[in-house]
Amino acid sequence: MISEHTAIARTLSRLPDIVSAQSLMHDTDARTWRYDALCGRLIELSSADAAASLTATTTLIAQAQREGEPVAWVTTEESCVYPPDLSEQGIDLDALIVVRIGTTTDVPRAAEKLVQSGAFGLIVRDLVERAHIPTPLLARLMQLARKHATVVVCLTVKPSDEESLSSLVSLRGEARRIRREGVIYRFEVHALKNKRGSPWRHTEQCHGPMGLR
Repeated sequence: MISEHTAIARTLSRLPDIVSAQSLMHDTDARTWRYDALCGRLIELSSADAAASLTATTTLIAQAQREGEPVAWVTTEESCVYPPDLSEQGIDLDALIVVRIGTTTDVPRAAEKLVQSGAFGLIVRDLVERAHIPTPLLARLMQLARKHATVVVCLTVKPSDEESLSSLVSLRGEARRIRREGVIYRFEVHALKNKRGSPWRHTEQCHGPMGLR
């Protein structure tokens, strides 16, 4: 038999502008730059400063690896990740798959193949200035990310007032890095567009790796 208090709570929950505390907790979780809160989403992380995007991305990689999730980084032969920086940030290099592609246009297609496999928890598509990904390919990336609960991060170099890669992007974040003292930094990810809620800002303190000091 339903108690009087339970009946009142259920009645109130049907009223407009009334939400449960549990739903607020999930909403808070969705408004943060954290691997487990971003699963199943197609994300664009942009910045005028490439170092800021890379710093924010390494935190996601470290979190995914701690969860036991395989991670892949898709890049070009000309622009490759710097392993010492990643290692200093706590990344397990033996567990990080780096795919180097000959041409920029083939990078998104390589990322699609990796997402399609369902074998990775996080896939990063490397920094590309003025990047363009065909809409049908972005649509497939979005659907596959959702299907396999994979975080797909597309890194771009652009200011915040430039358009997003596509309306299909679930979250567009802008990264910036602020030096505080010596090699201590505070990085910030500002959600400029968030299809699962309102815009938000995530800040975190970190040490700048040797290659970015």
